[in-house]
Amino acid sequence: MSRLLLVRHGRTKLHRADRFWGSTDIALSDIGIRQAGQLRHRLVKEKFNAVYTSTLSRARSTTDIITSRRKIKITTCEELNECNFGYIEGLTFAEISQLYPELAEELLSRKTISFPGGESLEDLDNRVRSFLGRLDKHKEKETVLIVAHGGPLRLIICNLLGLGLEHWLQLRVEHASLSIVETHPQGTVLTLLNDTSHLKT
Repeated sequence: MSRLLLVRHGRTKLHRADRFWGSTDIALSDIGIRQAGQLRHRLVKEKFNAVYTSTLSRARSTTDIITSRRKIKITTCEELNECNFGYIEGLTFAEISQLYPELAEELLSRKTISFPGGESLEDLDNRVRSFLGRLDKHKEKETVLIVAHGGPLRLIICNLLGLGLEHWLQLRVEHASLSIVETHPQGTVLTLLNDTSHLKT
């Protein structure tokens, strides 16, 4: 068995409800920095055999804070970057509905999505699958920390559990949340999803 600790980055300086921030490189806010510190405390007893993070600063900063008292190599992976939302970067769903009504319908129906001027859901899934191939080198009983974004983390879980892409929006992965997946020869078990109890202390 190996354990994957899946962490979403903390809140950013451009945090706004329902806005689509993807490939835009945004720094953590003061709240996000505090959340990363709370994650560090939450994971203090965990031994990481490997650490992977998105190349975007909000994920990398979260990773740096979590691992700040450890001597461990951090591997940055573009495959873990958030989806490139193209022309809808920074828009709310209401604005998307007005400017791109067909895309809004696709988002609501959870169909395969292609973001104008950006990536498609399949593009993002292919990146995630490529990343998962990196994990094959890890031995059983290893614990791997993965710090990324909502989209890639949802698809990591979907892929490992054998869920289709149509289920990606049915998984809630909030800022600074922790999810845990255990991989066994017989299959994968999701033991924790979207836990933010450490933020309430």
